[in-house]
Amino acid sequence: MISLLWAGFLLGCGFGVAARLGNFCLLRGLRQIHSGGGDAPALRAYALALAVAMAATQCLASMQQIDLAQAQIVRSAFGVPGVLAGGALFGFGMVMAGSCGARAIVLFAGGNLRALVVLASLGLAAQATLTGILAPLRQALQGVGQVQLEAGTLPAQLQLAGMSATPAILLAALPPIALLLWFALRSPGLRRAPREAATASLIGALVALGWWLTSHVDVDPFDPAAPTSLSFIGPVAESFLYLQLAVERDLNLGPVMVLGTLAGAGGVALVTRSFKLTGFDSPQRLLASLAGGSLMGFGGVLAVGCSIGQGLSGLSTLALASIPACLGIVLGCHIGLAAENSIHSLRGHTP
Repeated sequence: MISLLWAGFLLGCGFGVAARLGNFCLLRGLRQIHSGGGDAPALRAYALALAVAMAATQCLASMQQIDLAQAQIVRSAFGVPGVLAGGALFGFGMVMAGSCGARAIVLFAGGNLRALVVLASLGLAAQATLTGILAPLRQALQGVGQVQLEAGTLPAQLQLAGMSATPAILLAALPPIALLLWFALRSPGLRRAPREAATASLIGALVALGWWLTSHVDVDPFDPAAPTSLSFIGPVAESFLYLQLAVERDLNLGPVMVLGTLAGAGGVALVTRSFKLTGFDSPQRLLASLAGGSLMGFGGVLAVGCSIGQGLSGLSTLALASIPACLGIVLGCHIGLAAENSIHSLRGHTP
């Protein structure tokens, strides 16, 4: 029987293959909006991935295959200002770095050495925020404006109001799924890009598969671990930590998933002959990558996730804490892209 580590590696491989083949990236879609790039097929692909992730995850929950109340990302107590600010810092850092953490892994697998700098600074900042010198600041920010809910997900809240499980899931999930599908498919851009549509759908399915795997594979009945799915802030930090402290330290799911993503994306880069070593063209670009990665590391930990961990995995559970995190990520991206466009305009360039 397959172990959870091998399952996590294969899950990462699937994500790496799909993300590389489909050029999957939230920032790319938002950049298309800011640059007037038609109907933004990359953003519609992201919406399709989220719709599939949400539908599949909620189907598993309705069949009692997964218990989302126990999921790592689901919290009933959280500080709204801190989560929102963390998401905004992550989004702004994503623009500075030119990629999110997941995208940086995929780019690095194709020979992009700029992405390695982003990942190194992200991992260092995330670990410093989790357990290092930035931990007191994180704890202080997370304590501001704390809200305490009776349940961490919208379906669970509806059940507390008296609804049974399946109607609560349907009422909570169907409207956002329908809206996401309408946005994804209403314009011809994504329909004319079958590869992007197929790989986005696969990524959405992998999110749900992640929840199922961590709920059923290698589960200790006496001490079950919290279910989790695709996410890359904590796992990138754990990967760098494992490289330094591997002796007498157990390898866990996060670094294995990162390794699988590298393997999957790297395999696609080799097969398609798109692997190419690239570096920085200026010191300014290096500084922007370092700063962007650091902001993503700190902001991602503060928001408890990234554009994949919160934007896809978190929202697929209909977790209420994921809403301000994702709003912050989009807001930070828009601020960063607007600033980027202004700088280009001042320099006399078109973005």
